Amino acid sequence: MSRIDDFEAFMAVVEHGSLTAAARRLNRSLQSISRSLATLEESVGVELVQRTTRRSTPSEAGVAFFHRIKPAVDEINDARLQAANQRSEPSGILRVSAPVLFGPDFVVPVIADYMQMYPRVEVDLQLSDGFVDLGAEGLDLAIRIGNLPDSSLRARRLGALRRVVFGSPSYFEGRGRPTHPFELSKHSCIVRTSDQRPGEWMFQIEGKPRAVKVAGSFRSNLMAPIYAAAAHGLGLGYSPLWQIRHSVDDGRLEVVLSEFEPVPVPMHAVWPEGRSSSAKVRAFLDMLPSRPEFKNL
Repeated sequence: MSRIDDFEAFMAVVEHGSLTAAARRLNRSLQSISRSLATLEESVGVELVQRTTRRSTPSEAGVAFFHRIKPAVDEINDARLQAANQRSEPSGILRVSAPVLFGPDFVVPVIADYMQMYPRVEVDLQLSDGFVDLGAEGLDLAIRIGNLPDSSLRARRLGALRRVVFGSPSYFEGRGRPTHPFELSKHSCIVRTSDQRPGEWMFQIEGKPRAVKVAGSFRSNLMAPIYAAAAHGLGLGYSPLWQIRHSVDDGRLEVVLSEFEPVPVPMHAVWPEGRSSSAKVRAFLDMLPSRPEFKNL
């Protein structure tokens, strides 16, 4: 048995939580998995997995070791498949990161179709609004909203997200519709207190980005109550259009000041250099640009 088999046994124990589950996943005997793990720990000189009768969990050293070897093992296995001309069928575990609110409504539908198309692939979706370190977290790719910092990651632009001002029909009936951002000073605006600059909304005015100060009698730290308050006529809100699309479509909210919207926020898929050669990653990347979920956001 080769050293790569020892690595795979260790990774399967970490990913599936026990030696028994790892043995089932790799179609190996429990004794074989145990020998591989013992051999690897002896070679490394440190305990990588803490074992109990019910569960096996990686030690602190084991967690760090897992994140370091996983990309290399994935590349080796993909090279094996390429050499055997078997790369056309995606398989294995695809690990994806996406923003917390965006992921369930827009990424999960893509994953559902992807898994139906490629039944040999398992998907692990991690939701985070931060720009997580793909290598440290063992991720294959991430969906990111916002301007990308310089990095060694490869990127594919998927679209852009509009930021809009919105209110309820009842609010507009009572207070009228603003026709210019400067008129917002006469309106009740719902401020998100957790923003980096609370009470400043960005617009494109005379071809230039411009921050406009707003205020109102209701404010909140989260967007969910802001959407609810706007729908109940308490004031005007400001957010990405995709977050309120369902309320706009059913008429509970209406968008205003569209001609003054700021430059849309870009959205990308990013992945480590070389990872797109993996069949599972390449197939997922190929599905993303054409998805209807990413249109008119």
